[in-house]
Formats: sequence, structure tokens, C-alpha cells
Amino acid sequence: MEEISNYIQQHKDRFVNELVTLLKIPSISADSAHSQDVIETAEAVEKSLKDAGCDHTEICETKGYPVVYGEKIIDAKLPTILVYGHYDVQPPDPLSLWNSPPFEPVIKTTDLHPDGAIFARGACDDKGQMFMHVKALEFMVKNNALPCNVKFMIEGEEEVGSDSLADFLAEHKEKLDNDIILISDTGMMANDVPSITTGLRGLSYVEVEVVGPNRDLHSGIYGGAVPNPINILSKMIASLHDENNHITIPGFYDKVEELSTAERAHMAEAPFSLEAYKNALAIGDVYGESGYTTPERYSIRPTLDVNGIWGGYTGEGAKTVIASKANAKISMRLVPHQDPDEITELFARHFEAIAPEGVKVTVTPHHGGLPYVTPTDSIGYQAAAKAYETTFGKTPIPERTGGSIPIVALFEEVLGSKTILMGFGLDSDAIHSPNEHFGVWNFLKGIETIPYFYKYYTEFSTQ
Repeated sequence: MEEISNYIQQHKDRFVNELVTLLKIPSISADSAHSQDVIETAEAVEKSLKDAGCDHTEICETKGYPVVYGEKIIDAKLPTILVYGHYDVQPPDPLSLWNSPPFEPVIKTTDLHPDGAIFARGACDDKGQMFMHVKALEFMVKNNALPCNVKFMIEGEEEVGSDSLADFLAEHKEKLDNDIILISDTGMMANDVPSITTGLRGLSYVEVEVVGPNRDLHSGIYGGAVPNPINILSKMIASLHDENNHITIPGFYDKVEELSTAERAHMAEAPFSLEAYKNALAIGDVYGESGYTTPERYSIRPTLDVNGIWGGYTGEGAKTVIASKANAKISMRLVPHQDPDEITELFARHFEAIAPEGVKVTVTPHHGGLPYVTPTDSIGYQAAAKAYETTFGKTPIPERTGGSIPIVALFEEVLGSKTILMGFGLDSDAIHSPNEHFGVWNFLKGIETIPYFYKYYTEFSTQ
């Protein structure tokens, strides 16, 4: 432990500066205007893997953005860990809400991050957390402390649904062969309460369009006489939840896994302050499905949320117009046994059925993913738990979270591998939001902890 701490202390400024350089590249996979930036980031990631000690690296073309691959094989008889991460980032909009430009990283101290936090898009999700693994490898290689084989698969389409990965996995099964997959794209409860993510929700993401008249109309001449797509879309969306915030789509809950009273009681043992939660978000009260606690609502229950809605005139001043169409983007987070394709079909059938005469409705599926639960009695989980115990001095708490990483279920389906989710971010790090940040302490703590996972996983696997 002292050896790792000394190495981090000697090189921490360089580690942070290298991450800052990576964060300056606007690798926004959802925006084609930044396609060259995404490619440039892939090239930077490949170089970082090579510099860290990978014996072989390559940029693998896909039908979309490339996958960066690297490996260091020290003995074919030893276990192989496959590290997954992504180098693409979410769009930074709305830019007006950032306190500093999203691709001009700055380090500022906060109450939660007295050692400073790096503010930039991608700081926590996922460039900062992915880069922890690169620097952990550097330490192990430079200090002859790598106990097993390692492979890296860093993609550039996670934020747009990882559309190319199914084909990539199928085509490169042998190259990606491994004993376990390690991912840092999640978080932990607090800096003094380490936790390991054991469950992820699945995802169904759709876009809807409601079309009325064949052109925008004067709201005085036509108002009250023709269908208004914005009004109708608003009513349709409002009807998707009942008075108890229960989703009204027929069949939506048919396969939802209901946890037992004992399981829910065990979840409730995890530290959670409702007042602190509300204060951190500046909300007067929480909101959600009746009969469930806030932690249950964001982890073990499915949801339906509007992520964006638009139509008509939204510019400065007034324009009295009835828009010819209105649109919305909707995401549904899913729990074990819910299938994203089935849920998308149920949604589309219901949404089309509730549309009134006079409008046309189109539902366009985007991307989705299966939910995932990892066992806590596996060698991988035990190795991760011991790694946290070593560096934090505390046993980590297993935690189901509300986010989705579709690739995790796909890994198990195609490669037959279980995944361990070792996240070092905090819920307050504002991922996908303005002012995203990642604590310098968290970044360095991840670099310190990851080598112990390699150590303990190798020991447990070879006993």
C-alpha cells in the first residue's frame, strides 16, 4: 500500500494534467459536428494505453466510432481482466448553466471536495474514471506489480447507445476473451462510505411525434377549431402516470421483479438522509411512485421520464401560432426481467391508441439495454470488496443504482463474463448535467484501489 501511495504522490500532478488534456477534447458522440474530435480522443486514449505499458494497442474500426483496444499478457495461465470504459461524452447543453466552459477544465474546491474537483464535461462520466485504470496499469507495470493479464476495450458510442458494440463483440470474441470484466462508470455512496454497484436498470428510449395540421396556423383564426399537437402531446404524456405516479401502460409491470420485505429491509440499512438529498437538489419534497422510498424509486422500480419536449415558437418575444407538430424524447428505466424491446412495443402500442382523431402519432425507438444484477458471492465481488477494505479501511456496501450500462448484459450474453462495477464518483458530480465534476481525491483513490482488485482477484482465482 505504501508503494502505491508513494507512486501516486510522486506523479499525481502529472496524472491530473494528463486527464485535463483529455477532457479538453469535445468528444460528443451525439453531435456529428464533433466526429473528428471523437476520433482524436480515440487516438489520445490509444497513446495513453501504450505509454502506460500495454504491449499491443490498436484502434478498431466499427460501423460507428472506433473501439480502442489494448492488452498486456504476462502469462496465458493467469487470469485475464477486461477493462471496459468509454471516451465519448454527453452534449454539454445548456451552456448558459455552466459556471466555466465545459471543455476548458478547471479545478475548484467544494464542500464535498476540499482537495479540489475537476469541472468539465466527461470528468466523471467516463473519461476520469476510465483514466484511473490507465494510470493504475502504469503503476503496476512500472513497479513490476501486475499479477495477471489485462485487456482494455474503450469505446466511443456509450452515450448514444453503443450501437456498434454487439457486432464488435461477436467479431472479436477471441480477442476479448477474459475471466472477468471491470468497469468504473458508476459511483459510491460517499467518500467515507464506499459501495459497490450490484444492480443496474435497463433502458428503453424512444422519440414521439404528434402531427396535426399541414402547416403552422394563426392561433386566433384557427384556435379552438383544430387539433393543437402541443396541447395533445402534453395531455398524452400526462396520462402516462396515474395519481399514484404508477405508469399506466398496459402490461408495463407484468414482469417487474418485486423484492421481498426482507430484501427491502436490507436495502434500508444503507445510509440515506432524505433531508440532505432534498437540500442537495434544492427541492421542497421528493416525488415518485407511491408505496416506495426514495432509494427504492431510483433503483429497484421502473420509471418513465420525459427527457425533452419541443414544438411551436420558442424564440424571443411572441408568435401566436398553432404548431403543426410537437415532439418529445422519453426514457424508461427498467428492472430485472423487463425486456427493452417488449417495453418499447408496449409503449408504442399504447401511445398510438390514446391519440385522438385528427392527429398522426409516430413512435421512433432509439436505443435500449437490459437490466443487470451481479452476485455478491462471486470471486470478483469478494476481490473488489477486499480492495476497498484495503484502501478505505471499511467494508463496502452493495448497492443497486438507477443508471443503465447496456453493455454489461451484452457482455454476459456474448462473452459469458460477469462484470464488477467499481465506481468512485458521487451522485453530486452532476454527470449529464451542467458543471459536471470529479473529485481529485476520488480520481487518485481509484488509482490506488484498482491494483488491489488485480491482486486479490488473482489470489482468489488461483487458490
